[in-house]
Amino acid sequence: MSTPKLFTTGWADYELIDAGGGKKLERWGKIITIRPEVQAYFKSGKTFDEWYKMANWEFISKGSQSGSWKKLKEFSPKQWEIQYKKLTFQLQLTKFKHVGLFPEQKINWDFISENLGFENRFLNLFAYTGAASVVARKEDATTFHVDSVKQRITWAKDNMELSELDRIKWVHEDALKFAQRELKRGNKYKGIIMDPPAYGIGAKKERWKLEDKLDYLMENASKLLQKDGFLILNTYSPKIDLKFLERKANNHFRNRHFEVKELWMKTTTGKELYYGNLLRVGG
Repeated sequence: MSTPKLFTTGWADYELIDAGGGKKLERWGKIITIRPEVQAYFKSGKTFDEWYKMANWEFISKGSQSGSWKKLKEFSPKQWEIQYKKLTFQLQLTKFKHVGLFPEQKINWDFISENLGFENRFLNLFAYTGAASVVARKEDATTFHVDSVKQRITWAKDNMELSELDRIKWVHEDALKFAQRELKRGNKYKGIIMDPPAYGIGAKKERWKLEDKLDYLMENASKLLQKDGFLILNTYSPKIDLKFLERKANNHFRNRHFEVKELWMKTTTGKELYYGNLLRVGG
Protein backbone atom coordinates (compact mmCIF):
# COMPACT_ATOMS: atom_id res chain seq x y z
CA MET A 1 0.00 0.00 0.00
CA SER A 2 1.36 3.43 -0.94
CA THR A 3 2.26 5.96 1.75
CA PRO A 4 -0.49 8.57 2.22
CA LYS A 5 1.03 11.90 1.20
CA LEU A 6 -0.46 15.33 1.77
CA PHE A 7 1.08 18.13 -0.29
CA THR A 8 1.07 21.72 0.89
CA THR A 9 1.83 24.57 -1.48
CA GLY A 10 3.53 27.91 -1.31
CA TRP A 11 1.77 31.24 -1.76
CA ALA A 12 2.55 34.62 -3.34
CA ASP A 13 5.25 35.48 -0.78
CA TYR A 14 6.77 32.01 -0.39
CA GLU A 15 8.26 29.63 -2.95
CA LEU A 16 10.20 26.41 -2.47
CA ILE A 17 12.33 26.89 -5.56
CA ASP A 18 14.55 23.81 -5.46
CA ALA A 19 16.05 21.16 -3.18
CA GLY A 20 18.82 18.59 -3.34
CA GLY A 21 22.35 17.85 -2.25
CA GLY A 22 21.37 18.30 1.40
CA LYS A 23 20.03 21.83 0.93
CA LYS A 24 16.91 23.75 -0.09
CA LEU A 25 16.47 27.02 -1.98
CA GLU A 26 13.55 29.19 -0.84
CA ARG A 27 12.09 32.58 -1.68
CA TRP A 28 10.56 34.61 1.16
CA GLY A 29 9.07 37.70 -0.47
CA LYS A 30 12.08 39.14 -2.30
CA ILE A 31 14.71 37.41 -0.16
CA ILE A 32 16.11 34.02 -1.24
CA THR A 33 17.84 31.69 1.21
CA ILE A 34 19.83 28.47 1.05
CA ARG A 35 19.42 26.26 4.11
CA PRO A 36 20.58 22.75 5.08
CA GLU A 37 17.93 20.04 4.62
CA VAL A 38 18.61 16.46 5.62
CA GLN A 39 15.63 15.18 3.60
CA ALA A 40 17.03 16.65 0.37
CA TYR A 41 19.31 13.64 -0.25
CA PHE A 42 18.59 13.60 -4.00
CA LYS A 43 20.08 15.65 -6.86
CA SER A 44 18.83 19.23 -7.17
CA GLY A 45 16.91 20.45 -10.21
CA LYS A 46 19.24 23.41 -10.72
CA THR A 47 23.01 23.51 -10.22
CA PHE A 48 24.39 25.06 -7.05
CA ASP A 49 26.07 27.68 -9.25
CA GLU A 50 22.58 28.74 -10.34
CA TRP A 51 21.45 28.78 -6.71
CA TYR A 52 24.26 31.12 -5.66
CA LYS A 53 23.44 33.57 -8.42
CA MET A 54 19.88 33.81 -7.05
CA ALA A 55 20.31 33.68 -3.26
CA ASN A 56 20.77 36.48 -0.71
CA TRP A 57 21.85 34.32 2.23
CA GLU A 58 23.18 30.84 2.96
CA PHE A 59 23.13 29.20 6.38
CA ILE A 60 26.43 27.48 7.26
CA SER A 61 26.06 24.84 9.98
CA LYS A 62 28.53 24.72 12.87
CA GLY A 63 27.65 21.51 14.66
CA SER A 64 24.18 20.01 14.76
CA GLN A 65 22.38 22.80 16.58
CA SER A 66 23.67 26.15 15.35
CA GLY A 67 25.63 28.04 12.71
CA SER A 68 25.84 31.37 10.94
CA TRP A 69 24.55 33.10 7.82
CA LYS A 70 26.76 34.01 4.87
CA LYS A 71 25.71 37.02 2.82
CA LEU A 72 25.71 36.28 -0.91
CA LYS A 73 24.39 39.63 -2.19
CA GLU A 74 24.78 43.20 -1.05
CA PHE A 75 21.68 44.98 0.27
CA SER A 76 20.36 41.75 1.81
CA PRO A 77 18.45 42.61 5.02
CA LYS A 78 18.71 40.43 8.12
CA GLN A 79 15.07 41.21 8.99
CA TRP A 80 12.13 41.67 6.66
CA GLU A 81 8.39 41.04 6.34
CA ILE A 82 6.20 38.82 4.18
CA GLN A 83 2.46 38.35 3.91
CA TYR A 84 0.12 35.38 3.97
CA LYS A 85 -3.33 36.42 2.78
CA LYS A 86 -3.92 39.66 4.75
CA LEU A 87 -1.55 38.78 7.59
CA THR A 88 2.01 40.08 8.00
CA PHE A 89 4.89 38.11 9.49
CA GLN A 90 8.31 39.34 10.51
CA LEU A 91 11.21 37.17 9.38
CA GLN A 92 14.80 37.34 10.56
CA LEU A 93 17.98 35.31 10.42
CA THR A 94 18.55 33.13 13.50
CA LYS A 95 21.49 31.04 14.66
CA PHE A 96 19.36 27.89 14.32
CA LYS A 97 18.88 28.18 10.50
CA HIS A 98 15.21 29.17 10.91
CA VAL A 99 13.76 32.51 9.81
CA GLY A 100 10.51 32.54 11.80
CA LEU A 101 8.01 30.55 9.71
CA PHE A 102 7.54 26.91 8.81
CA PRO A 103 5.95 27.31 5.35
CA GLU A 104 4.76 23.70 5.12
CA GLN A 105 2.26 24.70 7.82
CA LYS A 106 0.31 26.74 5.28
CA ILE A 107 -2.02 23.76 4.77
CA ASN A 108 -2.78 23.82 8.52
CA TRP A 109 -3.31 27.60 8.56
CA ASP A 110 -5.91 27.14 5.81
CA PHE A 111 -7.56 24.36 7.82
CA ILE A 112 -7.70 26.57 10.94
CA SER A 113 -9.29 29.41 8.95
CA GLU A 114 -11.94 27.09 7.58
CA ASN A 115 -12.86 25.50 10.92
CA LEU A 116 -12.80 28.36 13.44
CA GLY A 117 -15.36 31.09 14.01
CA PHE A 118 -16.33 33.95 16.31
CA GLU A 119 -15.38 33.35 19.96
CA ASN A 120 -14.36 29.72 19.39
CA ARG A 121 -11.56 28.83 21.80
CA PHE A 122 -8.27 27.91 20.13
CA LEU A 123 -5.10 26.54 21.77
CA ASN A 124 -1.65 26.76 20.15
CA LEU A 125 0.88 24.61 22.04
CA PHE A 126 4.61 24.90 21.25
CA ALA A 127 3.46 28.03 19.46
CA TYR A 128 6.84 29.37 18.22
CA THR A 129 6.42 32.77 16.50
CA GLY A 130 2.66 32.48 16.42
CA ALA A 131 1.58 32.06 12.78
CA ALA A 132 -1.25 29.69 13.76
CA SER A 133 -2.21 32.00 16.65
CA VAL A 134 -2.46 34.99 14.33
CA VAL A 135 -4.49 32.99 11.79
CA ALA A 136 -6.91 31.90 14.53
CA ARG A 137 -7.23 35.41 15.92
CA LYS A 138 -8.01 36.69 12.42
CA GLU A 139 -11.10 34.45 12.58
CA ASP A 140 -12.14 36.12 15.87
CA ALA A 141 -11.29 33.05 17.92
CA THR A 142 -10.31 33.40 21.58
CA THR A 143 -6.70 32.38 21.13
CA PHE A 144 -4.24 30.99 23.69
CA HIS A 145 -0.58 30.99 22.63
CA VAL A 146 1.71 28.77 24.75
CA ASP A 147 5.50 28.64 24.46
CA SER A 148 8.34 28.10 26.92
CA VAL A 149 10.69 30.65 25.29
CA LYS A 150 10.08 34.34 26.07
CA GLN A 151 11.81 35.59 22.93
CA ARG A 152 9.43 33.59 20.75
CA ILE A 153 6.42 35.09 22.52
CA THR A 154 7.85 38.57 21.89
CA TRP A 155 8.27 37.70 18.21
CA ALA A 156 4.69 36.38 18.07
CA LYS A 157 3.41 39.63 19.62
CA ASP A 158 5.17 41.53 16.84
CA ASN A 159 3.43 39.35 14.26
CA MET A 160 0.06 39.99 15.89
CA GLU A 161 0.61 43.75 15.84
CA LEU A 162 1.96 43.75 12.27
CA SER A 163 -1.25 41.96 11.26
CA GLU A 164 -3.30 44.67 13.04
CA LEU A 165 -4.79 42.21 15.54
CA ASP A 166 -4.96 42.16 19.32
CA ARG A 167 -5.91 40.22 22.46
CA ILE A 168 -4.10 36.95 21.89
CA LYS A 169 -3.62 35.42 25.34
CA TRP A 170 0.11 34.85 25.91
CA VAL A 171 1.23 31.97 28.14
CA HIS A 172 4.92 31.52 28.99
CA GLU A 173 4.85 27.96 30.27
CA ASP A 174 5.65 24.35 29.47
CA ALA A 175 2.98 23.19 26.99
CA LEU A 176 2.13 19.90 28.69
CA LYS A 177 1.90 21.48 32.15
CA PHE A 178 -0.43 24.18 30.83
CA ALA A 179 -2.64 21.55 29.17
CA GLN A 180 -2.84 19.61 32.43
CA ARG A 181 -3.82 22.75 34.33
CA GLU A 182 -6.49 23.56 31.75
CA LEU A 183 -7.98 20.11 32.31
CA LYS A 184 -8.22 20.77 36.05
CA ARG A 185 -9.89 24.10 35.29
CA GLY A 186 -12.45 22.32 33.11
CA ASN A 187 -11.70 24.34 29.97
CA LYS A 188 -12.47 23.06 26.47
CA TYR A 189 -11.32 24.13 23.00
CA LYS A 190 -12.82 24.12 19.53
CA GLY A 191 -9.34 23.75 18.01
CA ILE A 192 -5.88 22.69 19.18
CA ILE A 193 -2.62 22.67 17.27
CA MET A 194 0.56 21.07 18.59
CA ASP A 195 3.86 21.45 16.75
CA PRO A 196 6.34 19.99 19.25
CA PRO A 197 10.06 19.68 18.50
CA ALA A 198 11.61 16.23 18.46
CA TYR A 199 13.63 17.25 21.52
CA GLY A 200 12.04 19.72 23.90
CA ILE A 201 13.28 22.06 26.60
CA GLY A 202 10.69 23.40 29.00
CA ALA A 203 10.37 26.81 30.63
CA LYS A 204 12.54 25.60 33.54
CA LYS A 205 15.12 23.99 31.22
CA GLU A 206 13.74 20.49 31.75
CA ARG A 207 14.52 18.17 28.84
CA TRP A 208 12.22 15.66 27.18
CA LYS A 209 11.93 13.55 24.03
CA LEU A 210 8.76 13.70 21.96
CA GLU A 211 8.36 9.92 21.69
CA ASP A 212 8.31 9.74 25.50
CA LYS A 213 5.71 12.50 25.91
CA LEU A 214 3.44 11.92 22.90
CA ASP A 215 0.98 9.76 24.85
CA TYR A 216 0.55 12.43 27.53
CA LEU A 217 0.15 15.20 24.94
CA MET A 218 -2.49 13.29 22.98
CA GLU A 219 -4.35 12.18 26.10
CA ASN A 220 -4.59 15.75 27.38
CA ALA A 221 -5.57 17.09 23.97
CA SER A 222 -8.34 14.50 23.60
CA LYS A 223 -9.84 15.63 26.92
CA LEU A 224 -9.48 19.35 26.13
CA LEU A 225 -11.27 19.09 22.78
CA GLN A 226 -14.94 19.90 22.40
CA LYS A 227 -17.02 17.09 20.86
CA ASP A 228 -17.10 19.01 17.58
CA GLY A 229 -13.49 20.20 17.90
CA PHE A 230 -10.38 19.54 15.83
CA LEU A 231 -6.76 18.72 16.58
CA ILE A 232 -3.68 19.22 14.42
CA LEU A 233 -0.45 17.48 15.47
CA ASN A 234 2.84 17.71 13.56
CA THR A 235 5.76 15.40 14.33
CA TYR A 236 9.33 15.62 13.05
CA SER A 237 10.97 12.94 15.19
CA PRO A 238 12.58 10.09 13.21
CA LYS A 239 11.37 7.76 15.97
CA ILE A 240 7.69 8.54 15.27
CA ASP A 241 6.59 6.99 11.99
CA LEU A 242 3.06 6.81 10.56
CA LYS A 243 2.27 3.44 12.16
CA PHE A 244 3.39 4.69 15.58
CA LEU A 245 1.33 7.86 15.19
CA GLU A 246 -1.75 5.99 13.98
CA ARG A 247 -1.53 3.53 16.87
CA LYS A 248 -1.40 6.38 19.40
CA ALA A 249 -4.30 8.15 17.64
CA ASN A 250 -6.39 4.98 17.85
CA ASN A 251 -5.75 4.86 21.59
CA HIS A 252 -6.96 8.41 22.20
CA PHE A 253 -9.33 9.27 19.32
CA ARG A 254 -10.93 5.95 18.36
CA ASN A 255 -14.40 7.50 18.54
CA ARG A 256 -13.50 10.44 16.30
CA HIS A 257 -12.64 10.75 12.64
CA PHE A 258 -8.91 11.20 12.14
CA GLU A 259 -6.31 10.94 9.40
CA VAL A 260 -2.56 10.35 9.54
CA LYS A 261 -0.43 11.41 6.57
CA GLU A 262 3.05 12.45 5.56
CA LEU A 263 3.43 16.16 4.84
CA TRP A 264 5.28 17.09 1.63
CA MET A 265 6.06 20.07 -0.56
CA LYS A 266 6.96 20.14 -4.25
CA THR A 267 9.66 22.48 -5.53
CA THR A 268 9.22 24.71 -8.55
CA THR A 269 11.77 22.45 -10.26
CA GLY A 270 9.56 19.40 -9.61
CA LYS A 271 11.38 17.79 -6.67
CA GLU A 272 9.36 16.40 -3.74
CA LEU A 273 10.49 17.16 -0.18
CA TYR A 274 9.29 15.43 3.01
CA TYR A 275 8.37 17.60 6.02
CA GLY A 276 7.31 15.13 8.72
CA ASN A 277 4.05 13.47 9.73
CA LEU A 278 0.66 15.02 10.35
CA LEU A 279 -2.33 13.93 12.44
CA ARG A 280 -5.70 15.62 12.04
CA VAL A 281 -8.67 14.86 14.22
CA GLY A 282 -12.14 16.20 13.35
CA GLY A 283 -12.80 19.19 11.18
